[in-house]
Amino acid sequence: MLNISGISEGIVLDHIQAGRSMEIYYHLGLDKMECPVAIIKNARSNLMGRKDIIKVEGPLENLDLDVLGYIDHNITINIIRDSVIVEKKRLKLPERITNVIHCRNPRCITSIEQELPDIFYLADEKKETYRCLYCDEKYGR
Repeated sequence: MLNISGISEGIVLDHIQAGRSMEIYYHLGLDKMECPVAIIKNARSNLMGRKDIIKVEGPLENLDLDVLGYIDHNITINIIRDSVIVEKKRLKLPERITNVIHCRNPRCITSIEQELPDIFYLADEKKETYRCLYCDEKYGR
């Protein structure tokens, strides 16, 4: 059995759909942070069958957790302080996401002006669709 030690301060992202942890790793910018990160892929789960887990030790100020709500709003965020879970957060679809998805409309200003951020807003929560802020192009999940 694989054993990954606990962390004293940081977060544990649990209930990640199996195989999605590397996508989350890059979207959160964990590859650019200088803190310990443990990625556990295909862990057994009674609830999900298989799941991924990410443990991040260190300060959390620089993490944009809204991206997690877009990628998979079933992820549980466990906040750890002094080696104890002090808070569990449930996610929801974010109202606005930046630079997570990119507009496919070739006439959109973001295809010409590369410096502009790709900003999408939640258009329909039930259908889980977003629209481009600039051209109103629809993007479904």
